[in-house]
Amino acid sequence: MREEYNINELNPRKNPYSKKLKKQITININEETIEYFKEMAEKNGIPYQTLINMYLTDCAESKRELKIAWV
Repeated sequence: MREEYNINELNPRKNPYSKKLKKQITININEETIEYFKEMAEKNGIPYQTLINMYLTDCAESKRELKIAWV
């Protein structure tokens, strides 16, 4: 390890993941939905919160619209 570094000679790179940072929020989800995602996550070997995030990200990226039918 050097005793001094010349900052001007370093190759500064932007973090490629900085645009994909997650933000912690609080959300109310019914128990049946959470259990569904927990079971699916266990089958796939990933945390259920990651699975929920992946699903919501897919919905947002594909601009999926919810079909709401009021009874």
